[in-house]
Amino acid sequence: MAKKSYAWFERSRRTKLLDLAQEQITTALDTVTLLHMAMQEVSQGKVSVAQKHIQKLFVVEEEIDRLRTEVFKELSKGAALFADYREDLLHLVKRLDTFADHVKDAARCIVMIGESKVVDEIWNKAVHITSTLVDCATALRKSIENISPNPAEAVKGAHKVEEFEASIDKEYLATKSLFIKYADQMNAGVLIILDDMFEFLEEAADMSADTADYIVTLASAE
Repeated sequence: MAKKSYAWFERSRRTKLLDLAQEQITTALDTVTLLHMAMQEVSQGKVSVAQKHIQKLFVVEEEIDRLRTEVFKELSKGAALFADYREDLLHLVKRLDTFADHVKDAARCIVMIGESKVVDEIWNKAVHITSTLVDCATALRKSIENISPNPAEAVKGAHKVEEFEASIDKEYLATKSLFIKYADQMNAGVLIILDDMFEFLEEAADMSADTADYIVTLASAE
């Protein structure tokens, strides 16, 4: 009976931790959605509207930091129960937090650019990438939700995340060539900030793929 009760307690702890991780990715998805909305607005010259979305994004990102702390507290309670599972979940949560940091950094670049001139083709690339990043985060959320109830679907979702990441990587490389094409039409400082912005977007996508790797590991342990 004691062994059975112990197993139940371990399962309960895992469930609570996964619930917190799901809440974290759901909140992270909010930041990506707000970033995409801001990118759409700024591409149309609506800078003040874009900055309102970004301010909301900064507030939501603070909630992600709070959730990360809650997960760490839960992980410390379950340290003796499932060391390997705990370690993989810890990596997953850290990567979700870093993912949100990259999104926030990309948003800061929009604020720095402000009303400076950026050619339409580059803004259109940015809008397309953030749209794909929303799809990527959505697939990541569904994958995390399926870790316990449907591990096979969790793995399929993780592979979908990797497909979105590969698509963003191609767009990222294509966008880099535009900096040369339009170098004489934009301020050098703006180009540097844009380069940083696209780097942050690409790193967010990479972090999604890294997170997906841990989802596969966690799903296999269910």
